Order: sequence, then structure tokens, then C-alpha cells
Amino acid sequence: MAGRLLLVWRLLVRDLRRHRTETVLLLVAITAATATLTLGLTLNELVTRPYERTRDATAGPDLVVETGFPGPRALDALAPLTTLPGVTDHSGPYPLAFLALTARDTTVRVIVEGRDGTPAAVNRPAVTDGTWVRPDGVVVERTFADALGLHLGETVSVGGHPLHVTGLAVTAARPVYPQVHWHLPGSNLVEKGGLVWVDRRDIATIAGDQPLSYTLNLKLADPEVGAGVVDPSGSNPYYRGWSFRSARDIADSSGRQNGQAETALVVGSWLLTGLAVIGVAGIVAGRVIARRRRVGLLKAVGAGPAVIAAVHLAEYLVIGLAAAGAGLAAGWVAAPLLFRTSAGFVGVGVMSPPLRVVIASTALALSIAVAATLAPVLRAAVTTTVHALADAPTPPRRRRWAIWLSRRLPTALLIGVRINARRAHRARLVTVNTLITTAALAAVLTILAQDDDPLNLGYAELPDPRNERTLQAMLIVAGMACFLALLNTIVSTWTAVLDTRQPLAVARALGATPAQTGLGLAVAQLLPAVPGVALGIPFGIGLYLFFDGERYPPAAWTLTTAFGVLLAVAMVTAIPAVAAARRPVADIIRSAG
Repeated sequence: MAGRLLLVWRLLVRDLRRHRTETVLLLVAITAATATLTLGLTLNELVTRPYERTRDATAGPDLVVETGFPGPRALDALAPLTTLPGVTDHSGPYPLAFLALTARDTTVRVIVEGRDGTPAAVNRPAVTDGTWVRPDGVVVERTFADALGLHLGETVSVGGHPLHVTGLAVTAARPVYPQVHWHLPGSNLVEKGGLVWVDRRDIATIAGDQPLSYTLNLKLADPEVGAGVVDPSGSNPYYRGWSFRSARDIADSSGRQNGQAETALVVGSWLLTGLAVIGVAGIVAGRVIARRRRVGLLKAVGAGPAVIAAVHLAEYLVIGLAAAGAGLAAGWVAAPLLFRTSAGFVGVGVMSPPLRVVIASTALALSIAVAATLAPVLRAAVTTTVHALADAPTPPRRRRWAIWLSRRLPTALLIGVRINARRAHRARLVTVNTLITTAALAAVLTILAQDDDPLNLGYAELPDPRNERTLQAMLIVAGMACFLALLNTIVSTWTAVLDTRQPLAVARALGATPAQTGLGLAVAQLLPAVPGVALGIPFGIGLYLFFDGERYPPAAWTLTTAFGVLLAVAMVTAIPAVAAARRPVADIIRSAG
């Protein structure tokens, strides 16, 4: 047993050293899929963890309460809540006004909260730029300021009163822009808007004739109780129309801003998984073809099918583990840089990925390695010793209709058709490769064809950050899909060159020119790409419309994409195919002998 393990280990190290290019290609293919899945799973963590840190940094409340009515009556109703059993601390009630803010000729809804200059025991927003509230000044919630493009020192109008932007801040007491729960006093109809803070002494003047509402921040002995500390039954008619927001509710509401982008990345990771499996399968097939003689030598000296399978699988499992680590690190580091999902929270610095993300990424990488390599490795393991030592090409299957058709085809097309007939499995991989790539591009075209659907902020419309993040996520998926598809096409052509070197040498010996055999190899890649493109366009459009949207992309966009994909396949395969076909026939036949 020890001797077999030592043999496997030595061959593993030798293969990794001698075939560095193929090893790097395998790493890249699996890493791309793993990184995309990590991106999708990370988006939720990029909101949850910063929110928890923001709660700690700002003494965030466990429960935020607003009455269903404004005025002094609201103060009287909130006062008893501070002494309820289970309430350990509180701040407020703080006055609220639901007004409009105008900045750079853009008017939007805004919640104005009056605060004291001294820090509160509960819910003290963290100032990230500038200073805290002061007379005739306004502090703007950071994501709201980003959406409006506001900077320190600018002047905005709140409720018709000019105020200077003195600071930017973040809070854990309300969801980030635009889900701040703006509503008219006494109304339960929640709208989208932004959040600002002003000096408590200014808010009555700013609100004008509007009666002030009030909000109360509570710290609870058991945060999981939430609104139950105020209304244990959950059905007391006295609290009808009141607003209760627990810390979990606020975190979930902020996290929903990334829901569409997260879905796009997770679904995209499965598409990229398919591409990675195709790429790995192509590389493995080429390596198995190149090592058939070594398999025969191992069997000749007594190695059984189990040892042969172990020799091959061990290498790909090691590469899969390395790709899992690389993809996990790349996705985890890239996510905050690409999406900046924590603009409304306190920065968290370097975070370690949670266990579920590590397990999912590792499982995906190993699954790709095993799924793509198992079939060719098992075929190599059960190959007879004589056949493996002979390293003979697999003879094509003779079909009457194929023979009849081949007589009427041009030489280059005939060569391409016969190559695919000999290796139907490789042709199917090319079809799936182009199908997934075209589907990713079609999905991007579909989202671009949708109406902009901006945020309605009452008096103006601004771009919806959810749409921007979704488009960004889909562009990432499409970019990785194109990269992997390019890689897969090169690998597929390389595998075809290895597998057809002897049949094409015979064809050239019988009169075919190097150009015809080279074009035949290119045609072998292009023919199965056509149905992949034809199926990929409707699949990608349908996949996006299944989750969102209702408009189809223009026909000109889809046709241009289809021809572009086919042209890219033809260009990528033609150059290496023609170059391989220029090798002298005598050298190829001599090496086969």
C-alpha cells in the first residue's frame, strides 16, 4: 500500500512540474467558477457584518418605535415604553419631520430627525466626514449623499430652509437609502427617500406647519423579543398604525438592496460551473490522450485500474483544492471593491469568510474537478494494456448516411464533419460551451433592453442602485463567461489537434492540402457552435425574464451577438488549427510508428 501511495505521489509531483501550462489552465477554469459563487454568497455577508459592526459602533437600538400619530400625544404615548420590563436603556423620543430636500435642482423626499449635539446613550450616528449637528447645518446619511453627489460645505434646501452640509454619517437605526420608511404624519403608506439630521432646536422651524412625529430607540435585555416587549400579544388594537423596527428588520431591509445582484451572481456561478466543467473536461481529455502510452506501461508493470484512476484523479483533486482557495480569496476580496455594499455602514476592514462560504466554494471546486475528470479517467483505467501501448486512434463509426453525405462535401467541410463524427463527445462540449456563453451575453442584452425603472422619490427620480448592482453583477458573469469560453475553445482545438494528428496526416498523404486540413479543424469547432448559439440566445433571454423584466432585446442586438460569437470561435480556432496542420506529414507518421 505504501509503495502505491509513493508511486501516486511521485507521478503527481512529476506531472505538475512537467505540465505547468495545463495546470495553470485548470486552475484558472475552476477558480473563475469558484470566485463567482463566492461573490454571490458574499454579498449578504457584506451587509450583515458591517451592519453588526455599525450597531456596535453607534450603540444601535434593538427596537425603534414610532407612533401612528404626531404631536404631543405621541410624546405621551412613548413615555411609558422606557420603563417597560425588558427595556434596559433608551434614547429619545426625537422629533421627526417628513419633508423635501432640494440639492442641485433635484428635489426628493427626506426624513429630518432633530438631534442634540451631545452623544446619546442609544443610537448615536457615526460621523464619517465633517462634524455632527449644529445650528443652521445638516448631516446627511452617507448613501443618500452618494446618490445626490453631495459634499461637505454645499448648501441644500430642507423644507424651504437653506442649510449647510456639515457632515456625513451612518446609522443602524434605519435601513440605508432609499428604504428609510418615509411617510406622511399619521399615515402607514411607506415611501422611498433619504435621511438627514439637524439640530433639535431647528427642526420646529424647518417643519413649519407640519406637526412633528417622534421616534424612540430602545435597548432590550433580549433583542430577539423585538416588538413583543411592547405588545406581547402582537394584536393589541392600541398599537394599530404604530411602527416597530427591530435590528433584524433593519438589517434585512438593507440587505434586500443586493438581492437581485446576489441572485445574478449565484445563477451566473452555475453557468460558469458548466463552462469550467467543459474546460476541465477538455484539458483532461487531451492529457489522457497524450498519456495513453504511459497508462499501458503502468499496466504492463502490474498497476491495476484502481492505481491508474488514483494517479489521474489525485492530480485533479489537488488542483481543485488549490483553485478553491484561490477562488475563495479572489471572490471574497473582490466583492467589496466591486460592489461597495457597505457605503451606509462603518468599515469592517479585513474579514474572514464564514464557514458556509468556504464549504460551498470548496465543494464546487472539487465537484468540477471530479465531474470533468471521472469519465475519461475511468475510460483510461479500463483500457487494455495492448491498446494503451499501441496508442492507436479510435476508429470512426461507419454510418451509411454519413458516407453518402461525405462524398458530396468540400474537403475542408468533410474533414470537419468526420472529426466530429469520431469525437461526438467533444462536439457536444463545444455546443454547450457556446450555448452558455451566448446565454450570458443574451441576459446582459435583456437587462439593457429593460426600462430604466428609476426610484420615485416624490419630486424627482434617481437611478435605482439595485439595477446598477444587478447590471454590474451580470457584466461580471458575462465577462468571466467570455474568458472561460475563449479558454475552452483554445483547449478544445488543442485537444482536437492531438487526437487527429494521425488521421489528418493520412488525409494529407492522400492529397489534402495543409490549408484544407487546418480549415477542417476550424470547421470541426464551428459546426457544433452554431446550434449552441441558436439555443443560447432564447435560453439567456428566458433565464433573465424568469427572474425579472418583461421586454425582449431588439433583434438586431441578438443577431449581432450571435454572429459575433461565431466569428470569435472561427478566429480563435483557425489560427492554431492552420499552424498545427503545417507540421510535416513524415514526422507525424514517423512519431506514430
